Order: sequence, then C-alpha cells, then structure tokens
Amino acid sequence: MEPATVYGVPPQNEPGREYVSSGDDGRMVELDLHAIYSAVRRNLLWIALIMAAFVGLGIVATLLTVPQYVATSSVLVEQETEKIIEESTSPAGYQDADRFLRTQADIIGSVALATRVVESEGLAENANFFTALGAEYPTNENVDAVDLGPEGLPGLRRSLAADLLLNNLEISLPTQSRLIGISFSSSDPNLSASIANAVASNYLESNLARKFDSSAYAREFLAQQLSDARDKVEKSERDLNQYSRAAGLIRVSGQGQNADKETTLSVTNDALVQLNAASTAATAERIAAEKRWQNVAGIAPLSIPEVLANSAVQQLLTERAKVAASLAEERVKHLEEHPNVQALEAQLRDVDSQIASLGQSIKRTIRLDYETAREREGSIQGRLASTRGEALDEQDRGVQYNLLKRVAETDRALYNTLLTRFNELSATAGAASNNVSIVDLAEAPRKPDSPKPLLNMLLSLLGGMIFSGLFVAGRELLDDTVRTPTDVEEKLGLPLLGMIPMAEGEFIEDDLDDPKSGASEAYQSLVTNLRYYSADGIPKTILVTSSQQGEGKSTTSLQLAREFAKLNKRTLLIDADLRRPTLHRRLPGRREVDGFTSVLAGEKTPAEVIVQSDRPNLDFMTALPIPPAPSALLATADIKGLIERLGEHYDHIIFDAPPVLGLSDAPSMAAQIHSAILVVDSTSGKRGGVNSALGRLAMVNSRPMGAVLTKFDPRQAGSAYSYYGSGYYSYEHSSSD
Repeated sequence: MEPATVYGVPPQNEPGREYVSSGDDGRMVELDLHAIYSAVRRNLLWIALIMAAFVGLGIVATLLTVPQYVATSSVLVEQETEKIIEESTSPAGYQDADRFLRTQADIIGSVALATRVVESEGLAENANFFTALGAEYPTNENVDAVDLGPEGLPGLRRSLAADLLLNNLEISLPTQSRLIGISFSSSDPNLSASIANAVASNYLESNLARKFDSSAYAREFLAQQLSDARDKVEKSERDLNQYSRAAGLIRVSGQGQNADKETTLSVTNDALVQLNAASTAATAERIAAEKRWQNVAGIAPLSIPEVLANSAVQQLLTERAKVAASLAEERVKHLEEHPNVQALEAQLRDVDSQIASLGQSIKRTIRLDYETAREREGSIQGRLASTRGEALDEQDRGVQYNLLKRVAETDRALYNTLLTRFNELSATAGAASNNVSIVDLAEAPRKPDSPKPLLNMLLSLLGGMIFSGLFVAGRELLDDTVRTPTDVEEKLGLPLLGMIPMAEGEFIEDDLDDPKSGASEAYQSLVTNLRYYSADGIPKTILVTSSQQGEGKSTTSLQLAREFAKLNKRTLLIDADLRRPTLHRRLPGRREVDGFTSVLAGEKTPAEVIVQSDRPNLDFMTALPIPPAPSALLATADIKGLIERLGEHYDHIIFDAPPVLGLSDAPSMAAQIHSAILVVDSTSGKRGGVNSALGRLAMVNSRPMGAVLTKFDPRQAGSAYSYYGSGYYSYEHSSSD
C-alpha cells in the first residue's frame, strides 16, 4: 500500500521501494522490494522445501532417464514447378516457396513415408527397434485379439512401428535455407543414424516416384484431353466445310510461310468484281460510240473522217480523179455524145455511186456500233445488279462462316498445343530429374543428447523458483494475518495505538525489565499515545482484550499498569479472565488469594482482595477463585458500581479481560466499560477473527479505542516499517549531545 502523504505531497522514494507515476491523477505504483523480501523470509522454510523437492526430482529424473542419441541427416529441396500446359505457370513468390518447403517437411513427417521406411527397413519385425524406443515388442502373448485389426499381428506391428518412428522423428526447417534437417532419437546411436538416413533416402525415392506418377497422370490426362480436342476439331472442320459448300465458298490453304493461314474464295465476289469492271468499260465504250454517232449523224458521208480515212474510199476517190481527168481530156477532144465521153461519164457515175454506197455503209456502221455498245451496257448493268444482290446475300452468310471459322481455328490451336505438350511428356517420361538431394548422411552420435544433467538442474532450480514464487504469492494473497500498522487501519478500521516489537530474548518479561529495551520503549510510546488520545487524557478505566488467547493482552495490561504507576498515577490492575487467570502467577507477593470473582459474588469487598505490588502506585486484584459459571457471574455483576467505588481510590483501573471469540465474558464486561483496547498478535492475528471479535463487541455498543499490535517484526512487515529495526527504540544520547 502507499504510505501516507502530507498535504498531497507524494512520498519520497525509500531504499528498496520505487514509485512510478501511473497517470494524470498522480497515483503512484509501488514496487516494494522489502515487502517481497519479507514475504520470502516468512516462507523461507516452504521455499527451501520446494527447492529441495524440485532439485531432488531433477536428480531422480536425470538418473532414471534412459540416454537418448540423436542422429541428423539433411536434404536439399529445390523448388520445381511441374507444367502441364506450356507457359501456364508463373514464377513462384517467396510465400509460395516457404509454403512449398513446409509442405515437403510435412511429407517427411507423414504416416505414408513412415510406413514406407518401416517396410523398407523391416522395422515391424525388428524387436530391437521397439526396445530402443522404450516400447514392448508386440507378440501373441502380450496382445489381445481385440486389438488386432484386419491385417492381424503384422499390421499391428507395422502401425505401432510407424507411430514410434514419427514420435521420435523431428523435422527442422531453418529460415532462409532450403535444407531440411531429419533427426531421429533412440537409445541406440547406430539405430538413430540408420533411421535418419532411411527416412532421407525413402523421401528421395518417394519424391521421384511422385514425379513419375505425376507425369504418367499428366500423360493420361493430356491423352484424354487430346482425344476430346481431336473430336472437336473434326466437328468444327466438318461444320465449316458443310457451310462453305452450301454458301459457295472455296477454302484455299496458304503456301510457304503462310501455310498455317487459310483464305476463302467466293465465285460471287469474283463475278461481281469482273462485272463491275465490264460495266465500267461498257459504259465508257457506249459513251465513245454515242459521241462518234452524234458527230456524223447530220453530215454527208464524205465529210465523215472515218469515211475519208477508209482505204477503199480513198482508192475510189483516186480512181474517180483519174476517170474525171480522162473525161476532161475527152471532152476537150470530143463532144458529149461521143462514146468515149459517155463511157467515161458512165464510169464516173459508177465510181460516185460506189463512193456514196461505201460512205453510207461506214456511217451505218458507226450507228450500229453505238447501238451495240448501248445494248451491251444495259445487259452488263443488269447482270451487275443481280450479282450485287447475290454478293450481299453471301456477305450475310459470311457472318456465320466467320463464327464457324473462329471455332475451328480455336479448336485447332488447342489441339496443336495439347499435342505438342503430350509429345514433350512422352519424350521425357522416365527421365525426370529429382529436385531433392541428400546433403549430409547421419552418423552414429558418440555422446547422448539427453539427459543433460546441468540443464536439468538449471530447469529444476528455475521450476523450483517459479513454483516457490507462485506458492509464496498465493500464500500471501490468501494470508489475512494483520501484520502491519497499515493492516490494522485498513483491515480492521481501528486506529493504531502502539506497536510492541518481537521479544529479543526468549521471554518478553526479560525485555520489559530493561527500561531501555525496545519493548519497554514501545509501551512507553503506547502510554504517550493514550495521553493524547482525547482531550481528557488517559481514560480512567480501560478494558484490555484480544480476539483469541496468546496475543499478549495480559502482558499489555501488566505493562500499561506499570507505566501508569511510573507517572505517579495510582493504578489498579484487575485480572478479569475468570477462566484462565495468569496475573497472580506473574506478580510477586501473595498469589493464591481471592480476588475479582469473590468481589463479583459479593463474598468480599475490594479492600479485602486488593494486593499491593512491589512497585509504588500499583495494586492488583487476582481472578481467583475460578467460578463454575463465569458468564453468568459477569452477566449479573454490577461492574459499573464496582468501578465507581474503586475510582474513588485509583486514578486508573485496568481490566485484563478474556479473549472475545467463543466467550461472552469480554462482551459482557465491555458493555459496562467504555474504553477498550484490542490486542492483536502480528504473527497469528487473522482479519476474520479480529473482525468477528469487533462484531461481537459492536453488538453491546462497544468499540475499542484502538489496537495494539504485538510481536511486531519489522523484517517481515516490508520496507515501509524497516525503520522499526532493532535500534528504533534504543536511541541514547551520545556524549557529544
């Protein structure tokens, strides 16, 4: 708990105690090392016993443990990604690599691999294997028929051997490394090395077998996929051909570098192209012919350039010129009626007729060319319009063709890819490389790995310390002993009137005889506190009681009476414990005399039973004789009247009352005595018992002035009370003072 503060000022750090601020509210967190030390001192015997028990267990465990030899082999695992479809994988990341290595470690520690090792090494039939691992070799004599499975005793041995192997197998996977350590422990060093190497080699073989099985499965899978792909290619090609035939499309394969490319020829499209070119030519021809005809339609034939350029016309014109020249000569010589003249005129008319006929023929030819060009243009344009409609219809049908073509190309590409991968797997089947290799083979260890005596002792000590700490902490938490002044105030709710230290010698009386002892000084401090307890000073009548016997109430009563007497106060000490009186044995003088019992019974007066002590101002009254019914006697006695009568002769009257718990004597007296002091033993006073005593006193409307803590040991109370050491009450004035 926190020490008290003065006007809100936090306490200063004391040796062995630290205060650390825990927040804005200014509260302090206390680390009381002295309290821990005190708790250890209080439980030192228990701690020693616990430590001894743990050390003993460690020694016994070390001696009884069968030496175990650990052999380790190591394998290197390279990550490898098996590809089923070319370029279908991506580089593995760090997490994938780590997951891969952990998976390999799990494979090494699997039941399947353990069973493989058991079978390859014949461990199921090796009795030494079972013995080295601390197990009994299964036989018909020590195995019940109920435990045998369908495979019988061999199956049971194989299963047990695999379990034993796995239980003693350790797989280590260091970080930032691809090495996997395989360790096996047994009581036989040679067996440990043999099993570690067998696990490594069987892992190597099983990994290669898995790769081969994986390749076979891949080939089988690809073969099935290849068959399906072939069927799809055939169907898509058949559908495409049927549609091409129906649509009039001709599929033409590529040549050379474009052999894998395919083109499509369309008769309609080719015809459309040709007709379009023919239509253009026919139109041009028709326009030219029309222009020629328009140029010659209204003129004489001999004015037409084509007529004049005609060779026949030119010959006729030449011949006419000759005839005309001959006619002119004959007319010079002869008259019109001359036969020569008439013959030449007839010949000239014949030539002119031939020229006119030939010119008309050429003109008609130009007209016929025009009409022919016009008819041809009309015919070609009609065919072009028809072919264009057919081309548009064919273009509509080309949409479905393109879809079928793309399906066929996709199926063909998938088939080619699967075929390539299948051929690769078929070519490399049985030649796959192993990505696992053995780096180190295990060797038979020369010294055992366990037990480790030094480590066992350290662990035993550590375990003992931890258990001792838990034991002490639990015992302290469950311990409700009122040990310190703080406990008095917090657990009991009473002010502390004084602390009486533990006796330095065997008996407290020896310390009390020395006025400079710690006990004497403590009682003097108690008297001082009582003097300033109230404005009236020390109460005239004081009842001293405790929750149980043996807490020091009688010693406190006696010492208070002596201290009051030292103050020149006439003091009467009354032994009110009518069941177990003790004062008559602790005071000098007459002892076996009647006292408080006789006065309460009315048999004697106080003056007759009061005994003077060997100290001035101090008288006492014994509790004798012991009454048969103390409770009844106290319940009917007029203690208040007795106090009034005795008060006329004494300054202070102290009653040494019996304990409160289990008896009604103390509550009966407390009901008539206003001032009470509760004595609490710091070594045995329990909060529950003391609070029960306070509850019983409260039932008679009595509340103690405070508590006196007896047998106080500052070494067991914590650092807050370390200043109550052996020298606290032994201060003396030095010569220099």
